[in-house]
Parts: sequence; structure tokens; C-alpha cells
Amino acid sequence: MDSQTSYNSETQSKATLTFLGTGTSQGVPVIGCNCEVCQSNDPRDNRLRTSALLETESTRILIDCGPDFRQQILRQPFRKIDGVLLTHIHYDHVGGIDDLRPFCKLGDVDIYANKGTVDGLHQTMPYCFAEQLYPGVPKLRLHVIEKHHEFQIGDFKIMPIEVMHDKLPILGYRFGNLAYITDMKTINDEEIPYLEGIDTLVVNALRWEKEHHSHQLVKDAIAFSRRLGAKRTFLIHLTHKIGLHALADKRLPEGFHFAYDGLKISF
Repeated sequence: MDSQTSYNSETQSKATLTFLGTGTSQGVPVIGCNCEVCQSNDPRDNRLRTSALLETESTRILIDCGPDFRQQILRQPFRKIDGVLLTHIHYDHVGGIDDLRPFCKLGDVDIYANKGTVDGLHQTMPYCFAEQLYPGVPKLRLHVIEKHHEFQIGDFKIMPIEVMHDKLPILGYRFGNLAYITDMKTINDEEIPYLEGIDTLVVNALRWEKEHHSHQLVKDAIAFSRRLGAKRTFLIHLTHKIGLHALADKRLPEGFHFAYDGLKISF
């Protein structure tokens, strides 16, 4: 792969990733559940739907925009969002897009996704893309991107890769020495070269046991990280079945951590 050499050597300086949400589609606590995790007073056990914010001094990128976006972004300083990267069309990853409206005061918001997701947004939010937009509607610019076609937003060079969410092809993203993947069940071998040389992996790990048709488990995420040779791995898209964060995190091997809402990492 011709771009791999530059991709391994060029990383964004002074970049941070903030985990806005680390929960699965139901979030944690789960409505109606009285388990010890859902009743926990530890803020690390409260997980909004999975999303993240990448930032340098001059660039800000949102990964996924789920139904908790308003609550998540109110905790952050208000500044321009230079791009929104969507992984797929499922509601827990796109249900907050209408709440991008305040950011449109700073300029139209650019959204990047694969064709299936872009087509889905036209169906679920037709009022945003009509010929005549009514006052107050978010002003969004949709961009269809393809796997293995690198592009740039501000300080970030972005390499989309494809993973499988059951039978649905979805996107993960590489930013220099960090890769962000959620909702993965499997990955084709052809994608692995695009992930070689990463130091930090963010990847989904639904629960410890009981196989799921469209999500990998903790053991799968650990094996995947070791296959890539990542130096540190943060697990996301977690259910309450993970257990209390304070205890569950100690069960992981060295170099692995359960991410939690509000956690910031540098890369």
C-alpha cells in the first residue's frame, strides 16, 4: 500500500480524543434495570451512547452523533466542528444529528460517511436536504467517502477502513497512530495492512460472554488488538454486563482498558 509509509510516519501533534460516550445502544444504566452497575454511583458506570471528539488547537472532528449528543456536547467548550465522521446509519450513531444546529451558526457542517449511510440520512432526515429549507433547519453538507481513500480535515489525515457489523459494511477510521472502530463483528484480511503500525486502538467489546450476532466480545477485541500489535487499547460500546468499572478494568490484560465517558487520551 503506497500510502502506508507516510501513514506510519505522520501523526497529528498534540491531538486528543475525548470519549463522549462508551455505551451500547441502550446506554448504561439500562431503563428498568436494577443491577449493581445500573445502580452504581461511580460516574464511570454511566455510559452514554458511543461517540468521540478528536481535537487539536485548530481542528475538531466528531465521530458519530447519537441521540445523547446534546447532553455530551454541553460538557465541552463550544467551538466549530470541522467535520463529522459517521460509522453507520444505526440510530445510536446518527440520532443526534439535528442537534448540530447551533454549530451551523459557525458555518455549514460537513458530514462524511459511506454511501449507505448518506442514503439513509436522506430517508430519515429529508427536511435537512429539501430544495427549500425551512428556517432553523441544520445546514449539512454530505460527503460520500470510500474505504482506503484517504482524505484530510484540518490537521487530521483520515483513512477509512471497512469492518462488518453482522452483514452490514460499516466504517472505522485511522488517524495517524490511532484507529477507531466500533460495532465490529468481523474484519476482512485485506483491511489489516491499513491498520499496521498503530500504537493506540479504540475498539468495541460488547460484554465478556454470550456471543452476539453483530458485535465482538472482550476476548475478540483483545485478540484483534494483539493481531495488530497495538501498544494500548481502549474498549468501547459496552453493556452493563461488563460489570462495575472499578473491578472490570482490573480483569483486563496489561495495555487494555475499558474507556469511560469523559476520558481524554493524547496521541
